[in-house]
Amino acid sequence: MTAPIALNAEEGAARAARFAEQFLPAWLDIALPAGTGPAPVVEELPDLKGPTTTLAQARTAFMLAQLGRMGGNARLIEAAHRINAFVLLYLRDEDGGCRYAVNPDGSPLETPEAKLRRTYDQSFVLLALVTLRDGMSEAVSEDDIARCWSFIETTLSDPAAGALWEDDRMAAKGAAPGDLRAQNPHMHMLEALLQCFEVTGDQIWAERARRMVAAGERYFIDPATGAVREFVGHDLLPIDTPEGRRREPGHQYEWAWLLHRHAVLTGDAAAEQRVGRMRGFATAHGWRTEGPMAGSLYDALDADGTVTEPTHLLWPLTEAGKFHAATARDMDDARSARRAREIAGVIFGRYFAADGSPSWVNQFDGAGMVTWDAGLSRLLYHVALFVTEGASAGLWPLSTSETG
Repeated sequence: MTAPIALNAEEGAARAARFAEQFLPAWLDIALPAGTGPAPVVEELPDLKGPTTTLAQARTAFMLAQLGRMGGNARLIEAAHRINAFVLLYLRDEDGGCRYAVNPDGSPLETPEAKLRRTYDQSFVLLALVTLRDGMSEAVSEDDIARCWSFIETTLSDPAAGALWEDDRMAAKGAAPGDLRAQNPHMHMLEALLQCFEVTGDQIWAERARRMVAAGERYFIDPATGAVREFVGHDLLPIDTPEGRRREPGHQYEWAWLLHRHAVLTGDAAAEQRVGRMRGFATAHGWRTEGPMAGSLYDALDADGTVTEPTHLLWPLTEAGKFHAATARDMDDARSARRAREIAGVIFGRYFAADGSPSWVNQFDGAGMVTWDAGLSRLLYHVALFVTEGASAGLWPLSTSETG
């Protein structure tokens, strides 16, 4: 299968408007068991087997809750509560941390990797909890949120460095030479902290977000280019290895979106000053400009902008799209609004089934050939947040019924 031709901006916006109302209900018919009790969504289509992870479940609960509360879609909110209830019942340990995976029926997996509590995963648990708590139900308590944060703060935080450990195993033993420290857990924790602040208005979350921004600036932003490093060494210092030189265009836009959001919510103008260089690096080096995949982001670059992975995953486009949508909303930028609609045309024209059925492709090569056809449930989070940011900017409605 080769990549279909991208839709124009207007058609892309129309498909984005149907995502919450048509695509997700059709997907839930397949991915979530019938009933009302706690249940997980499948991790991947068409494969309905395999372990059930905190990452996929918490991400999905969050994105359904976010779409549901913004669009008033009761079915999405109900599904989010069912998935979140499964996480709390089967994946959460007594100390408030959530393990990596269990069996789909909730029975434990006894391998060390399954029991690992990853910092990356906890950020999505926090996102789901605070979003579901936001005036919608008493199914999520303040204690649930407090227990989650307590585990992050007391077990997964590295107070001496002002950073995060990768997981509870590294937290217990410390980082050893050869271990990598990643920007990704810090980025998504910042996302969760900003959501907590926006939802609750409690300044403690803004202060926690400021500390996460400081960690990103101190350890992961390359002063030479302004771009975000994917990995640093065990001591949080830069490393001259392929991992240390790795730059992902999608994460440049994701960090830019978060720093912009942080500045808007907290008034931290210094954070906004980082945005331009990140965006500039991704704009200059990250986009394919010719061939059947023109208009898609490369998966990875070297520190100097040389393309190292000329393939095209779905999620980086959503990050560029939501950055442009946020810029359009907050700065009344017509050019960014047009760019976000154009990106919607690429996403829904190339990566999703033309008939609107719950089917999508995860990755193409530069010639437009499918290299990864899995429909990973955890990736719908990326699409959903692009859709909600575009809706908040007035680029499309969250429901086609809103247009008439």
